[in-house]
Amino acid sequence: MKMIPLSLILSTCLFATNINFKEAEQDIQRADPTSNKEFVFSYHDAIKEAKKSVVNISTSKTITRNSPSLDDFFNDPYFRHFFGFPDQRGGQGNKEIVSSLGSGVIISNDGYIITNNHVIENTDSIIVNLPDDDTEYKAKIIGNDPKTDLAVIKIEAKNLSSISFADSNQLLEGDVVFAIGNPFGVGSSITSGIVSALNKDNIGLNQYENFIQTDASINPGNSGGALVDSRGALVGINSAILSRSGGNNGIGFAIPSNMAKNIAKRLIEKGKIERGFLGVTITSLQGDTKKAYKNEQGALITNVEKGSSADSAGLKRGDLILKINDKNIKNSNDLKNYIGSLEPGQNIVVIYERDGVSKSVSFVLKGDQEVVSSAGLIDGLELKDLDSNLKSKLPNDIHGVLVSGVKENTKAAQSGFEVGDIIIAVEQNEIKDLQHLSEILKQSRTKNFTKIWVYRKGYAQLLILK
Repeated sequence: MKMIPLSLILSTCLFATNINFKEAEQDIQRADPTSNKEFVFSYHDAIKEAKKSVVNISTSKTITRNSPSLDDFFNDPYFRHFFGFPDQRGGQGNKEIVSSLGSGVIISNDGYIITNNHVIENTDSIIVNLPDDDTEYKAKIIGNDPKTDLAVIKIEAKNLSSISFADSNQLLEGDVVFAIGNPFGVGSSITSGIVSALNKDNIGLNQYENFIQTDASINPGNSGGALVDSRGALVGINSAILSRSGGNNGIGFAIPSNMAKNIAKRLIEKGKIERGFLGVTITSLQGDTKKAYKNEQGALITNVEKGSSADSAGLKRGDLILKINDKNIKNSNDLKNYIGSLEPGQNIVVIYERDGVSKSVSFVLKGDQEVVSSAGLIDGLELKDLDSNLKSKLPNDIHGVLVSGVKENTKAAQSGFEVGDIIIAVEQNEIKDLQHLSEILKQSRTKNFTKIWVYRKGYAQLLILK
């Protein structure tokens, strides 16, 4: 009897299955796009109108140099974050005027322009140049929103060519798009590509993120410019690129036009953004957590702040939010962005799952925690309590008050406070919140100076307030 090796038997068993591949149409024909010599494929007519709506923005500000720096064109916090450049503090205590460039998009015939907040924030002057026009227009800031990195400025001009807005919710991956702006300060320029991905979040740039990803070349100076579709309609505001070298690697991000339109309208009408505040810490369903719920999509509540809108409405940890008003909630980012688009005082209807049962609750949405004036606290600072989103990104032992604004030529600025600092202690007193900070500061008024500890970039630092 002939012996057959076991390895051969196993091999035969492993490869006995037949695979039927799905075949593409094999009888194909190729078309020559140049076969008709009378035509040239071009988007010129669509782009030429959109190009009239994109402006160049140049800004200047006075800074104090403490050490040699890189070219200030690249000394933008957004580009340092992605390029991996070291943080610069800039010459030996000398005052210096620094200029930078960006782009903007005309959204009304009478001079309203939308751009990125990081293009115009903390600047002393803003100059706008229209396409094919040497006239310099001095712009004023109408309002800005750091949480979405959007801002609206205005110039005194009439009969301008305003952009047409597309519905960014209708964008699809693969759509042809064009980026219009002022890259590297070379003047108006257009690059093309496609929509590479949609609804990109957790990029780490803004608090509210829903980016369009594109491979259309976006470079420094393009920030605030237009991303348009093949009709020339605005689908996004160019914001940043992902790069370690400083060059374009085909990964650019734009803020959707629907978000830009909503923010611009509210800034023009009120000069600031007031957001609804639900008061929950949330996450998305992943892995085995999906098996615990009938619905596989939604925003899972992991914590409810006492006294918040959610707390008053009876929402609890473990509730899975499925829908708010007419908006289906697929994940935590959906919920965060949608609530952030609503204004305080609006009545909302929340549909959620609890213990396998769908429930509904209606209530009035409370406001986001307001920025507290520096009056009576620290001259030159805008302060606010830490919200749940920020707390979730900090070590568990870090508590205190967030520095959300620092005015120039004030005691706070001279003491070295920076936006983003968290005041964690005054003298030997650990700070819990704004109310506690106010009480502690009153006790230290009799001293010539006050020692204030701040948490900055992962470390505690001591500042002296005189």
